[in-house]
Amino acid sequence: MPFFRRYKKEQKNQLSIPKQQNMPSQNLISSEIVENIAEIQDIFSDTTDLVVKNFVIKQINRPATLVYLSGLTDKNAINNDVLKPLLFEVDQENTDLEVKVALGQIKETNTWKNIEDAILQGNSVLFIDGRTVAYQFDTQGWPQRGIEDTSIESSLRGAHEGFTETGSSNIALIRRHIPSRELKIKEMTIGERGKIKISIMYLADVANPEVLQELVNRINKLDVDCIINTAALAEYIEDNPYSPFPQLFLTERPDFAASEIFQGRIAVVVDRSPNVLIGPVTFETFFKSMDDYSVRWMSASFLRFMRYFGFFAAIFLPATYIAVISFHFEIIPLKLLLSVGASREKVPFPPFIEAIIMEITLEMLREAGVRLPAKIGQTVGIVGGIVIGQAAVQAGIVSNIMVIVVALTAIASFIIPNYDMGSAIRMLRFPMMIAASLFGFVGLTVGLMTLIAHFVALESLGTPYGSPIAPLRFTDWKDLFIRFPMWSIVKRPESTRAIQRKKANSKLPEGEENW
Repeated sequence: MPFFRRYKKEQKNQLSIPKQQNMPSQNLISSEIVENIAEIQDIFSDTTDLVVKNFVIKQINRPATLVYLSGLTDKNAINNDVLKPLLFEVDQENTDLEVKVALGQIKETNTWKNIEDAILQGNSVLFIDGRTVAYQFDTQGWPQRGIEDTSIESSLRGAHEGFTETGSSNIALIRRHIPSRELKIKEMTIGERGKIKISIMYLADVANPEVLQELVNRINKLDVDCIINTAALAEYIEDNPYSPFPQLFLTERPDFAASEIFQGRIAVVVDRSPNVLIGPVTFETFFKSMDDYSVRWMSASFLRFMRYFGFFAAIFLPATYIAVISFHFEIIPLKLLLSVGASREKVPFPPFIEAIIMEITLEMLREAGVRLPAKIGQTVGIVGGIVIGQAAVQAGIVSNIMVIVVALTAIASFIIPNYDMGSAIRMLRFPMMIAASLFGFVGLTVGLMTLIAHFVALESLGTPYGSPIAPLRFTDWKDLFIRFPMWSIVKRPESTRAIQRKKANSKLPEGEENW
């Protein structure tokens, strides 16, 4: 390379840089820039988006090379903040690289492993001939979408902004809601092949340090190639992977994440994922919505009751229909029994097969509506349900009553505000139907008892999942089935195990001290 050979015998000039720290002695870079470029091209062989830019630093008249991946960097930052100062700006009185390269942070390294990681993370790396260290510049600028409203956790009166796939943006969205010096961030990197940055956010004076340490330990123990998204991380670190219930909360809403951090919970931001993980959580967390705190407390309480009713209806309504028709038809009033008998007169299948056919058809329609484009997905779901249901009744495959039961079950499952909990409910419906078809109400009772036993034994990061019902904690019932007025909720939930139970500047009005 003639470009570099012209400078081999020049007198070595000094460029003021941050003081070199002790570096690992393995896989060190060379002082010969030609060798370093050859090594870079060997590491990133067959990488078409690798940019190797050779130039001369004007201040010291010495060859240098800037290396970066074009798709992961900000071109304006590289041209204006890195190349322009080094190529054109000469100041004999000031030769400080940190001044000339006007970026937020400059790191130095001398190991190829750190250089490789830096380039893959969107940073640019500068090699200077004659130097045994390279300089890493924060020039990240990969493609990203703007902040938009969430598609799943919609809100009528809440904030209309959701998380994106950029971890730093998600941290900023949460910090906007919590402008406090007590908001701390622990950064971790996991993944052997696809390294991903994880940021743990919490209030230092509120969050329980034992819960925090438990979460950190579980993440540190992971030995995986890569974490694709936040849901995958939740599956790795949850307490009981065989439980149908979600034990960690995934949210797309910054305001909800901030409110849970205020309660004493911990948020985990995973880079490249638009969801934030919240823990520890309890069963009742999945029945809350930000709209509950944007409307009057009586309206919010009514909605809470509807959600809990929908939970039991979505699980037990088809099973109850099967048990009643198969074993306990004597409890049906006579006129209704005659109507049900007339509806089922031409149906050749027992109630269980009838229910299975309709429930599987409903699930297929629901999944098809999700996968299809938004403009036609909803239409296909509605029209398909009406057409298939009507055709099935006319063909004598199912009864009118069964279509009504399945429709009510679907509506009840849609009330649940959390998608993961809604999916668990849809799955639990089928074992309950099997138990009811075999043993009637006895099977339903056994299924309910099994569900309650599992519910009581479950934990989230070592915290009882059933709190404040099991164990019973009446002090937390102000925000359970009924959402009491905000001024009366002066303590954080015991389930968060917060070290500071009382909320800041919270006090009850005169005469209401016993609430």
